[in-house]
Amino acid sequence: MTSGTIRAGMGGWTFEPWEGTFYPEDLPKKQQLHYASRMVPTIEINGTYYRGQTPETFAKWAADTPDGFVFSVKGNRFVTNKKVLAEAGESMKKFWDTGVHELGDRLGPVVWQFAPTKKFEPDDFEGFLKLLPAKTGGVPLRHVLEVRHGSFAVPEFVALARKYGAAICYAQHHEYPEIADVTADFVYARLQKGEDTIPTAYPAEELERWAERTRVWSEGGQPRDLPLADPSSASPAKPRDVFVYIIHEGKIRAPQGAMALMTLLQKA
Repeated sequence: MTSGTIRAGMGGWTFEPWEGTFYPEDLPKKQQLHYASRMVPTIEINGTYYRGQTPETFAKWAADTPDGFVFSVKGNRFVTNKKVLAEAGESMKKFWDTGVHELGDRLGPVVWQFAPTKKFEPDDFEGFLKLLPAKTGGVPLRHVLEVRHGSFAVPEFVALARKYGAAICYAQHHEYPEIADVTADFVYARLQKGEDTIPTAYPAEELERWAERTRVWSEGGQPRDLPLADPSSASPAKPRDVFVYIIHEGKIRAPQGAMALMTLLQKA
């Protein structure tokens, strides 16, 4: 059966507790991205959420990574923290103007993260979706909606995401709603219940279950054991790329968890 590409990674690459646990103790900081991008096939960039970067920075990040590697990039918080989302156009333009397109073929999904207090208002949220471009600097874009308020767990939100081809981020979290409905031609998941006391963040049997779920997604299916906001509808069954990130609170073992998950997937 044909399937999409599954990539597992973690959030960021600069994290002091990884020095000597993930990174070799003598590895210079300026070589950390080069090293990390050869251990996992994808990394989620979190820094873009908090501050603007430069075209030169994005170009350097792309140059440090091997062929086939893909970044996901968080959209800036000044875009998603608007009280009226439909008025975020100017902030969004400033974000694109930072040079995200310099990542080129290393540019994967762009993640729009909303505050836990942001409630689902259908008309305003559609106004935001209308602002999302199909390309930036000639580079095609894939958009992810990471919502954190329970009001989004409704069929109307699923329908809107499908209408605009945006993926709903499946977040496995202790507090945020879990919405596993497939709404785009790819799937995006953030696994946030790992533990630093476990060498691979998740126990082996749980990683096995995640490996199987990602396979189902990649083959165009829907894992039966994950919650849906609209069980009555489904996207067409077709191969999909899958991006899954292990990003637990302490995240010390996140790289090892991502590498272990990739090892399981490569055994299939």
